[in-house]
Amino acid sequence: MLRSAAWPPSARHLDTARIERTTGRPGSTPTDRLAVARAVAATTPPLSAGTAGGFFGTLAAVAAADVATARTVEPHLDALGILAQAGVDAPENSTWGVFAAEGPGLRLDAAPQHDGTVLLHGTKPWCSLASTLSHALVTAHLGDERVLVAVDLRQPGVTVHDDAWVARGMPDVPSGPVDFDGVRARPVGAPGWYLRRPGFAWGGIGVAACWWGGAVGLARVLRDTAAAHPESELLQAALGATVADLADAEDALADAAARIDGSDTGPDDTDWRLLAQTVRSRVRRSVDAVRERVVATIGPAPLTADAAVAARVADLELYVLQDHGARDLARIGRMVLERGGVAW
Repeated sequence: MLRSAAWPPSARHLDTARIERTTGRPGSTPTDRLAVARAVAATTPPLSAGTAGGFFGTLAAVAAADVATARTVEPHLDALGILAQAGVDAPENSTWGVFAAEGPGLRLDAAPQHDGTVLLHGTKPWCSLASTLSHALVTAHLGDERVLVAVDLRQPGVTVHDDAWVARGMPDVPSGPVDFDGVRARPVGAPGWYLRRPGFAWGGIGVAACWWGGAVGLARVLRDTAAAHPESELLQAALGATVADLADAEDALADAAARIDGSDTGPDDTDWRLLAQTVRSRVRRSVDAVRERVVATIGPAPLTADAAVAARVADLELYVLQDHGARDLARIGRMVLERGGVAW
């Protein structure tokens, strides 16, 4: 599955075929997918300088097998990596999400307590699988900064609104809001640490690896269709364009992984936020092109008669919206104007 010459050594011996076989769609329940997440975490080193290639390749392979499973695995791995970086142990057999989004009219505040914990009050939007997870890392407002806290989601005061999730993509990965009413949590790192560390940007690239892997799975549908109709130059042209798009996205991911893996060899002045957003935008552009082309080329039959294809298209279309399109492109422009970062 990994073809780019830019992948660092940490990815070069990754058995993506085995990962796909063992993480394929395990069923429709979140509990099944969380079992996969725990299994993947047991064999995948946390994201760090030296492991990025293998980490991104693993996420891509999971997504090539099933997009919704990757959507479950990625935040679990991300949370475990954050905890490890902060020197905090995760409880045995725990399952984790990362709830860091903000939403208009919604706010979550953290009130410090004498024992070093905080009490959470308010509402957090976009809390994926909150009704099934045991724990989550959550960002909350503490004064003028945001603090990351670890919270046990099974305690009183946590109210999950799965009924607010009506999406046709990833319908069994509910991501509704969660109310916190005096819920005890423990800070992870100092205020602002979560957002300032390089790993925040690196994790965003991991999400893009999932998008790319999901598009690879969809491209295989087009490849099989083209193979069944060798006389069709239309299908061949669509397949060729898809190969080029996926190669561009893979090169972006592989180059980023190589730069992360090489960042522990000496002083590093990489603007990780700019790099991460550029990679995400490149991958999103390629994935959108692949999805739209495949849907337009294969026709309606697979989308109406093949549940796996229909689910992949809907799941992938929703997943890439974690990138904010033109708004994130504007972020790239602002960063370049404010602090440079491009050679031309």
